[in-house]
Amino acid sequence: MSKAIAANIFSRVKAFIMDMFFIAAPLLYIMTYVILSGKDEFQSNQLAIFLVWLIFGIIQSIFFAFKAQSPGYRAQGIYIVGLNGKKASLLIYLLRYFFFITTFIIGGSFFCFFRRDKRNLHDLLAGTIVVQKSQI
Repeated sequence: MSKAIAANIFSRVKAFIMDMFFIAAPLLYIMTYVILSGKDEFQSNQLAIFLVWLIFGIIQSIFFAFKAQSPGYRAQGIYIVGLNGKKASLLIYLLRYFFFITTFIIGGSFFCFFRRDKRNLHDLLAGTIVVQKSQI
């Protein structure tokens, strides 16, 4: 029988870093060198920076909505699901990303160190949890 348990923090960090390489890096490259004329123009264009991170959030949320995993999460064997244990809607995953961006500044990503269920502030607000399968 397989049961879900809260994913460990190290796996979550590795998954996030992998998503930065798999999803964000290509977006940054395309925006900097294909759409714009180089790093100087990219660094001075706040709209371009905003668009890259908006598109990143949309792509990652689409992965979560269809598979409950992004490429990084899949590599780590972890999932983001609703509190009912099922995939959440695309809107919930988009809200989770929005909450991640807005609560990061106040330390919302450190809640997992103080909670037994390892949920961060953005997970609490979106009603999601990052889990891994446990073999029982």
